[in-house]
Amino acid sequence: MYSDQPLNNASSHESSGPESIEIVPPKRAECPPEKIVYDSSRAEYVCLETGEVIEDRVIDDRAEWRAFTPEERERRARTGGPITHTVHDMGFTTTIDYTDRDAAGHVLVEKKYQLYKLRKWQARSRVLTSVERNLVQAMNELERLADLLNLPTWIREEAAKIYREAVEKGLVRGRSIESVIAAAIYLACRLRKLPRTLDEIEEYSRVNRKEIARCYRLLIRELNIKVSVTDPADFVPRIAHALGLSGAVVKTAIEILNKAREAGLMGGKDPVGVAAAAIYLACEKLGEERSQKEIASVAGVTEVTVRNRCRELMKVLSMEAEE
Repeated sequence: MYSDQPLNNASSHESSGPESIEIVPPKRAECPPEKIVYDSSRAEYVCLETGEVIEDRVIDDRAEWRAFTPEERERRARTGGPITHTVHDMGFTTTIDYTDRDAAGHVLVEKKYQLYKLRKWQARSRVLTSVERNLVQAMNELERLADLLNLPTWIREEAAKIYREAVEKGLVRGRSIESVIAAAIYLACRLRKLPRTLDEIEEYSRVNRKEIARCYRLLIRELNIKVSVTDPADFVPRIAHALGLSGAVVKTAIEILNKAREAGLMGGKDPVGVAAAAIYLACEKLGEERSQKEIASVAGVTEVTVRNRCRELMKVLSMEAEE
């Protein structure tokens, strides 16, 4: 008569067992995130208010070694560099270093010639197809132009991505690599809001401005890329820094440009010339004397352009002063 009772109790314990044994306690929702800390000695996440263990046996995926300088970090790391579009093989291929010593630092004598042959064939095996040869030449040109223009890494990556898309669609065929790379750099600068003009890129490129502009329009059309209109305010900090002006001049010049934009003066005007004129008016207002010739020389425009844009901006400012 009591045989059913233990069975019922056992079944009730079995059904309640999974509910009582939980990895995440029911009070976890009450723990605010700022009160949860990590205990490195026990590898646990603990709540400071309730004292409960949120998670235990946490795996530390960091390196087991420490490094205090970039050289030490590079020497101790056991992995390769990150994936990058600026290398023709995306950085996957291993490169045999040009050294005559082994891993222990001993000078190679008998296997020196064998290492030389391995290095030669490994370099040849990295570039096999015509597309890879094209990318090798293009990435070298990209690095050359980027170094001369002092472009950051993220601009180089963006330009390399654009060029790879152009190669996949066959846009490079029949055109010079230098012109397409220059156009890709200019397009990357426009997309990332980094002020660089076609004249600057033409100065360091081996092709003329007309060819770069033609390839630029081709990339926009075929790759279906939408580029916003260049804002003159993007050129103000760069011109002001080259002239050694203060931050107050930069702020005042941007305010002048904002007023000109509201008045509809920006349409159809060279953004560099408008930025140079705004800087000149800001210098006049704050008493930091700079001639139109100096500003025009740094901005890469003529004095006539600065003078004409100044007249237009002064009309806008005078109209606001009257209001």
